[in-house]
Parts: sequence; C-alpha cells; structure tokens
Amino acid sequence: MRKLSVELRGVSKTFRADGRSVRSLDDISLRIEDGEFLTLIGPSGCGKSTLFNLIVGLLEPDKGDIYLEGEICQERIGRVSYMPQRDLLLPWRNILDNVIIPLELAGVPQEEARARAQSMLPLFGLEDFANSYPSALSGGMRQRAALQRTMLAEKKILLLDEPFGALDALTRRELQGWLLEVWRRFGQTVIFITHDVEEAIYLGDRVAVMSPRPGRIVKIVDVPLPRPRRQAMITEPIFSSLLAELLEALGVTI
Repeated sequence: MRKLSVELRGVSKTFRADGRSVRSLDDISLRIEDGEFLTLIGPSGCGKSTLFNLIVGLLEPDKGDIYLEGEICQERIGRVSYMPQRDLLLPWRNILDNVIIPLELAGVPQEEARARAQSMLPLFGLEDFANSYPSALSGGMRQRAALQRTMLAEKKILLLDEPFGALDALTRRELQGWLLEVWRRFGQTVIFITHDVEEAIYLGDRVAVMSPRPGRIVKIVDVPLPRPRRQAMITEPIFSSLLAELLEALGVTI
C-alpha cells in the first residue's frame, strides 16, 4: 500500500447557530493514499465543505485527529492547496498576474514568478490569455486559471470543491479530461467534491459517500475503470453498476 497522504480519525464538528448546537460532522474516519484521486459526494448541507475547511486548517475539529503525510498535524494552514467553488480571480489583475499570487505570497520575486507561470500557461490552455482580464474569459477558462493558481502553490495535497459545478455539460466534460491529464502530470493527492455522481465515478480512484447532516462516511466504493479514462466509459456496464450502487448509498430511488 502507498503511504497515506491524508488521514482523518474520528473527526467531529459542531457549530453554534441561533443559540443552538448544529452537528455538522460526526465521527469521520477516512484514509487517502499518496497520489490518489478521491471523489466525495453527499447531499447538500452534509458537511463536505466543512470537511475541507478542517483539512486545510481554517477550522479545528471538536473531536478527532487530522494527519497529513503520516503526521498528526495541528498547524495545517499552508500545507494544503484549496480551490473553492468560485474562481475568486481578482478583476483588476490580468490572468498572468492572478495565477502568480501563491508565488508572490511565498516571496518569489515577481520576474521569476511570472516566468514560472508563463511556462505553464500552455498546459492550462491559457497561453493566449496571459494579458486578458477575468471578465473577458469564459467560465471554463476562468476555472483553468484558478486551477493553475492553485497548482502554483506547489503543495502535495489538492482540495477541489465543486470546481466544475457552474459549467455547462460540454465544458464540464472537456475540463474533466483536462484535469485528469494535469493530475497525471503532477501526481498530487486530490480530494474532489462534486454533486454529480457520474463525474465522481469518471474522475475518482475511489468515491466516498456522505450521509445527510450530521455528515458521516457511509460508503466507499473502488472505481476499477482503467486509466487513462475515456468519456465512452460512461456507457459501459461497470459504470452503470457503480452509478446504481452510489445512488442507492445516497438514498436515491432509481
């Protein structure tokens, strides 16, 4: 077995809202191997984004431990790259100056940061848009820029919170294939939240299913589809079988 990249042991989180306690996560235990692509699905409000905020260090669990790269980790901020649902590109900066922000924050001189980012633009399909501003780009291109910015943080663990959720179906399928190619090239550990069960199967090595709030891990399913993945795989019987199994775990009647 490969070494573990992220491990959660008995993690729980409760919030106070309007004078009452709301339990968001309950006894979450999860192990993600180094270089694995894990997809995470569950109903709205089940605590998926809260789980990400715990892993990245924006929140602390009430109970349980979080391990990064084999070590229990209390100071997690700066150890993990996190791309939220919105691209959060700065409208007053062009694309090149947006994507170099992690390098600037790390103290890399601007000239060096720009050179490093410029060399990666073709991989992200942005070589013709370095001087464009976010308002001139489509949603898909903005997400590419946001992911390049996230990758330039150069962390081994990458959290992606529904990055394709707002895109049309054709753009989404295009970016799924492109993301898998980027992941293959860089080899990071990826945890990817999605509401799209087909997307979860197509992208993931495994799919973890969460229950309604308080969120628990109720099922983890291995995806035996070979890599590289092809869109034609969604028509194969094994894909349909996985889809039915996951929908059942979510409580969806088919």
